[in-house]
Amino acid sequence: MNDRPRCPWVDLSKPDYVAYHDEEWGVPVHDDQRQFEFLTLEAAQAGLSWYTVLRKRDNYRRAFAGFDPAVVANFDDEDEARLLADAGIIRNKLKIRAAINNAARFLEVQSEFGQFSNYIWAFVENAPTRPPPKRHEDYRATSPESDALSKDLKKRGFKFVGSTIVYAHMQAAGLVNDHSADCFRRHES
Repeated sequence: MNDRPRCPWVDLSKPDYVAYHDEEWGVPVHDDQRQFEFLTLEAAQAGLSWYTVLRKRDNYRRAFAGFDPAVVANFDDEDEARLLADAGIIRNKLKIRAAINNAARFLEVQSEFGQFSNYIWAFVENAPTRPPPKRHEDYRATSPESDALSKDLKKRGFKFVGSTIVYAHMQAAGLVNDHSADCFRRHES
């Protein structure tokens, strides 16, 4: 397994990180609940490493009702207090409030577009973008598409959706294929 060429950011000493890269990162996501999961986790990552969030992912699933936006949108002050006391997640009040707020905004987008996926995939003309293959030093943090999506999400009232967070979401959810030039996943995604 470890003899296959991978993106340079993958820490081969962490099997869960390798599995995330090999099985999930960059795979196109059209399921709304998965979109909400990735959006919530990317916002939680702000200022932290992705691996920190990845290790807490199961705790997030439990704490945030399996990432069901209809349930999370109805979280109240008691739920917020429960989340702030939950050592299994990142206990940042602004990030927790953003997740609850974003669930409600997510439902509004679903209502307008039929599915959140219909909305978000339109920003890449319904097909993954394929930036030129990269070396580690070539990775960018934003794109014109993430700038546009971030601006629109903010206009709709979403929080923790700056262009860098949105670009990370687009990478994770397969809206952009950012696997490195020599990565075995570059041509599989």
